[in-house]
Amino acid sequence: MLPGNLNLLRAFGFFFFIFWTAFNTALVDVVGSEQQIPLSVVKLWASAFGGEIKSIAAKYSGSQLLQKKYKEYEKDVAIEEIDGLQLVKKLAKNMEEMFHKKSEAVRRLVEAAEDAYLKHEFDADLQYEYFNAVLINERDEEGNYLELGKEFILVPNDHFNNLPVNISLSDVQVPTNMYNKDPAIVNGVYWSESLNKVFVDNFDRDPSLIWQYFGSAKGFFRQYPGIKWEPDENGVIAFDCRNRKWYIQAATSPKDVVILVDVSGSMKGLRLTIAKQTVSSILDTLGDDDFFNIIAYNEELHYVEPCLNGTLVQADRANKEHFREHLDKLFAKGIGMLDIALNEAFNMLNEFNHTGQGSICSQAIMLITDGAVDTYDTIFAKYNWPDRKVRIFTYLIGREAAFADNLKWMACANKGFFTQISTLADVQENVMEYLHVLSRPKVIDQEHDVVWTEAYIDSTLPQAQKLADDQGLVLMTTVAMPVFSKQNETRSKGILLGVVGTDVPVKELLKTIPKYKLGIHGYAFAITNNGYILTHPELRPLYEEGKKRRKPNYSSVDLSEVEWEDRDDVLRNAMVNRKTGKFSMEVKKTVDKGKRVLVMTNDYYYTDIKGTPFSLGVALSRGHGKYFFRGNVTVEEGLHDLEHPDVSLADEWSYCNTDLHPEHRQMTQLEAIKRYLTGKEPLLQCDKELIQEVLFDAVVSAPIEAYWTSLALNKSENSDKGVEVAFLGTRTGLSRINLFVGPEQLTNQDFLTAEDKENIFNADHFPLWYRRAAEQIPGSFVYSIPFSTETANKSNVVTASTAIQLLDDRKSPVVAAVGIQMKLEFFQRKFWTASRQCASLDGRCAISCDDEAINCYLIDNNGFILVSEDYRQTGYFFGEVEGAVMNKLLSMGSFKRITLYDYQAMCRTNKASSDSAHSLLDPYNAFFAAVKWIMTELVLFLVEFNLCSWWHSDLTAKAQRLKQTLEPCDTEYPAFVSERTIKETTGNIACDDCFKSFVIQQIPSSNLFMVVVDNECFCDSVPPITMAPIEIRYNESLKCERLKSQKIRRRPESCHGFHPEENARECGGVSGLSAKPPLVLLPLLLKIFSR
Repeated sequence: MLPGNLNLLRAFGFFFFIFWTAFNTALVDVVGSEQQIPLSVVKLWASAFGGEIKSIAAKYSGSQLLQKKYKEYEKDVAIEEIDGLQLVKKLAKNMEEMFHKKSEAVRRLVEAAEDAYLKHEFDADLQYEYFNAVLINERDEEGNYLELGKEFILVPNDHFNNLPVNISLSDVQVPTNMYNKDPAIVNGVYWSESLNKVFVDNFDRDPSLIWQYFGSAKGFFRQYPGIKWEPDENGVIAFDCRNRKWYIQAATSPKDVVILVDVSGSMKGLRLTIAKQTVSSILDTLGDDDFFNIIAYNEELHYVEPCLNGTLVQADRANKEHFREHLDKLFAKGIGMLDIALNEAFNMLNEFNHTGQGSICSQAIMLITDGAVDTYDTIFAKYNWPDRKVRIFTYLIGREAAFADNLKWMACANKGFFTQISTLADVQENVMEYLHVLSRPKVIDQEHDVVWTEAYIDSTLPQAQKLADDQGLVLMTTVAMPVFSKQNETRSKGILLGVVGTDVPVKELLKTIPKYKLGIHGYAFAITNNGYILTHPELRPLYEEGKKRRKPNYSSVDLSEVEWEDRDDVLRNAMVNRKTGKFSMEVKKTVDKGKRVLVMTNDYYYTDIKGTPFSLGVALSRGHGKYFFRGNVTVEEGLHDLEHPDVSLADEWSYCNTDLHPEHRQMTQLEAIKRYLTGKEPLLQCDKELIQEVLFDAVVSAPIEAYWTSLALNKSENSDKGVEVAFLGTRTGLSRINLFVGPEQLTNQDFLTAEDKENIFNADHFPLWYRRAAEQIPGSFVYSIPFSTETANKSNVVTASTAIQLLDDRKSPVVAAVGIQMKLEFFQRKFWTASRQCASLDGRCAISCDDEAINCYLIDNNGFILVSEDYRQTGYFFGEVEGAVMNKLLSMGSFKRITLYDYQAMCRTNKASSDSAHSLLDPYNAFFAAVKWIMTELVLFLVEFNLCSWWHSDLTAKAQRLKQTLEPCDTEYPAFVSERTIKETTGNIACDDCFKSFVIQQIPSSNLFMVVVDNECFCDSVPPITMAPIEIRYNESLKCERLKSQKIRRRPESCHGFHPEENARECGGVSGLSAKPPLVLLPLLLKIFSR
């Protein structure tokens, strides 16, 4: 070989050696980086921290002492498996009795009202000074009481949320658009004064009653107890009792309605605005038992929602709002061909009726137009005569009377009603007329059907407005009955006098449910005949944004939207059909503001509540949730241990009924129990079984008070005051709390107070720390940091809790939970101390969490960070900080992703805003609109320039601008849970140009994991994993299917659609029909030319 080639070869060999060495070094650095995080060291750290923190938690909570005390009583305890069917039947019977008492109170009001009217003779000149709810206690400038505003004594009453009321008298509210001294109102107020005596008597018989009232068909509203009403900032009270659901539901039978809206050229401008408002007001009068559709017509038919061509849809709140949004898209042009619209409406009602869907009761066509050139008797003869099963209601829009006779004839010939609407201010009063026509058959039959509304919030009532948002917006149901005229001469006219009712807050229903019988995760719920929720712990009628606000669709949340795991609606449909039975499924229940999930199997038991449209269900979780135990101690022992100052009971549980007698209402439940047991209050009604178990828990848990006290007195213990609170709770709602620091030194001032709803016993759930501890392995602690409602977590404390079980068997009942709350800084300091330990003899650690090369984290079983070198990451989801590592943990099975759905979510959306809706409520704006319209009519020759629209545009369509609002939506979001069987894992992640290694090690006896991650390899290409909800967007086809889909529902049992004795001649009228010929001809010519 040549020397030159040899040198070249040597050079090549040298460079190859350098390259190979460098490559291997790099390879060792990359592949061998796993060796930089020895599993044994991480295991040592985890063990050291786990032992230290468990020692602190067990010591200060007293968990071992309490477990020992319950063990001592095991031989004296009887353990029973809960019979779910028997339980739900008993609860349904209790609710039935409670509902029956309310309906009997209403029935007494009906009888009194009908007797009072029967004895009354109408006097057009009657002068009567009544208590006007707006004017009471108001004085003029000279200090004299205003007319109808006499002195009315108001005293705060705790039963009515401490509102100032008069429990001796009712007072009367009259809508702003009605005259206080109208003879019809004065006469009605006069004869209904006799209800005062019955209001008071009802309240004496059933002190749990709250608001009672009579809503008159004339428009006034008599309410007991009397309360002061305040107008809004515009001086208006928009409340009209006749468009409340309880009134409409009691006054009429279920109905199928087709609304026909004329959108021909003559309807331009204000006419079309009035027409839209008329449609909106009609929608307000429809309820969940009604079905409807809206068709706009000119020379063609235009379904307001094209997807629902040829069918009707349930008039729930969501559907009505959907149609209202589409109303804004209507515009006027072309020729009005009413015959086509009437044919379509009749065919649709007929076909829909034959499907077996809908109300199968009353049917009606609402015609909204500015005129009809014919009476269309051939169409009515074909479809509707002689039975006249479809009523025709006609609304003449505008002042012209040229076509009034035709429209009136159409209404009268079809058992309907005709009315003329000239201004926006006329709309509501005129729309109401049709309700009285539909009520005639029920009145003639004298059928006093008891109706119950779905759950709702009426924020227009003064009792809601006067309270803070979180108190005043109370979910309630109303029981109502119609009041009829019994005068013989009015029988065929079927005169409805009004509706009486009383409210039943949903929280009253919860008081009848013994939470202690349902277990830690168990709950009761009730639904209506339409499948909508009356009460359920997952129902969220309010949402938070600065302050609690009412959701727009709170009243129509279907059971399938909260029990969404039941994809086939097996449970829902069985309950709607009033069956009794059992159903089981795996469920995913979210806790802790929806950030954590508990996966369990629930057994559901259900039955109907007789005398109501409601069905009741009970959910019991399998395992410890199916068992109940009975302890036994003497009353003397129990009373002694209830005297301890640290003992409290669940305020929202009913140990004793303190509502029955006024003198008991100020008592706490604990005071009531003591007085009941000592015989000082023989009138108190108490749950003897529950009280016996409270006494048992008080005796068994009493020694822990002395234990906590000795810890607090020992100055050498807890010298840095890291542990601040110790607490316990038992299955009977009994709590004990001990502070190791002064109240003013507490880091979390709200913990275990009424402000912290999720961490105390309340009507529908056990405390969060109790529920989570129950799902932990017995003997271990569950640690967490509280989540704030803000975007960034501001928590400075850690809560630790553990469950106390009666037996070692997993199926044994969890009898109590104990825990502590400590400073986050104290907890983190213990972690960093443990992470500096090593096993080397010389004390030199090969690796430490202080090293820049690694990052150390402490996360919980749901992936939330409790400790990080960057303090700002505390409370964050681990996947947001270390997306690549979390992704690997998911793929390896160390954690699993659970997909959840929220069908009650609120999403931000950009929406065009204007003040038009506000203007419709303001009488001054309505008057101004009417003046503008009259002026426009005087210059009809300019109609081609659409002057009317120009005049009206600034009133209703003020500069449209995009505004970000919260709207109801459906969302999908993930939750994460660790796999219990995996205690430790190591892994490598292939990143762009390196391998990232990590070690995850479970902390013994806890729900925590230590995660140590290589900090020298960056995986920027892997996006973070977030828990942010994603809005589920439905395409047009799916939206249409959702609109069309009709879930199973059960119709109300009674139907009063027609009566042969009904007097159909009472079918409306029109004022000002004698207009001068030129004024009659002008609109006629206009109509001809516009076509």
